[in-house]
Amino acid sequence: MNRLMLLGGAAAIALLAAASSLFTVYQTEQVLVTRFGQPVRVINDPGLHVKLPFVDTVISFDRRLLDFDAGGEEVILGDQRRLIMDSFTRFRITDPLLFFQTVGAQEAGIRARLSSIVVSSLRRVLGSESLLAVLSADRSRIMTEIRRQVNDEALRFGVAVEDVRIRRADLPEENTQAILQRMQSERERVAREARAEGAEVAARVRAGAERERTVILAESQAQADTLRGQGEQEAIRLFADAFQRDPEFYSFYRSMQAYRAAFSEGETRLVLTPDSEFFRYFRQSQPGTPLPGLTVTPAPVVPAPVTPAPAPAN
Repeated sequence: MNRLMLLGGAAAIALLAAASSLFTVYQTEQVLVTRFGQPVRVINDPGLHVKLPFVDTVISFDRRLLDFDAGGEEVILGDQRRLIMDSFTRFRITDPLLFFQTVGAQEAGIRARLSSIVVSSLRRVLGSESLLAVLSADRSRIMTEIRRQVNDEALRFGVAVEDVRIRRADLPEENTQAILQRMQSERERVAREARAEGAEVAARVRAGAERERTVILAESQAQADTLRGQGEQEAIRLFADAFQRDPEFYSFYRSMQAYRAAFSEGETRLVLTPDSEFFRYFRQSQPGTPLPGLTVTPAPVVPAPVTPAPAPAN
């Protein structure tokens, strides 16, 4: 019984040792095997591998493309402009042994190192560039130079930097407010110019309309004066023709018009002598005195009817 128990314990220990001596490397991993804290070998091939049980330690590193986002950092450009740069970096671990010796077994260590490297490269490269270059097609050239410098410094940590990009570039808050105020002032100036140009065009249109109105009124007035003159000429001709036909009647008609115009209000007062020419036709309008231009025909005398006397009674 004791022998069976010993055999069972030995078998269990053997199985445990065999299980602890085997480990799997996946396609997305690269493994560093250490023995008592010292690196022994690097395994890049995926599959099942063997290590010394209870002695060797397996440290896995991701072989895929990793990313690192740097926070907003203020950078002074070559033209003394200030920008807040928000960048990101793509990198991969190429040398697990060097990575372990310089950084450690955790990826957080390389992220802290990359933060200082990227910020230093941004300030060093952008410090000789203008804002126009950063915002133009030269940005690709600038980012290539930044990536090269970052990669050169990251290689000593067993890391290869694939790309560095600026996600966002903003002006500082005080500069943003100043630019916004400048933009607002510029827009207001453009608006004032547009309103001034509109007022000028409106004044020109009004002046043209007023000039056209004046011309039309002048032409109309001239035409009206011409027609009025022609009418008055025709009236004078008609009056002259009537005067030539019967001067006395024409004089009488004109006097009647003068009487109507003078006495139409009812309160007209005239201080004239009784023998004034103005009352000539009043003096002539006596009973039996014919008016000018009129012929008085006496009425026929009709004899009164005679009534016979009644006959005497018998």
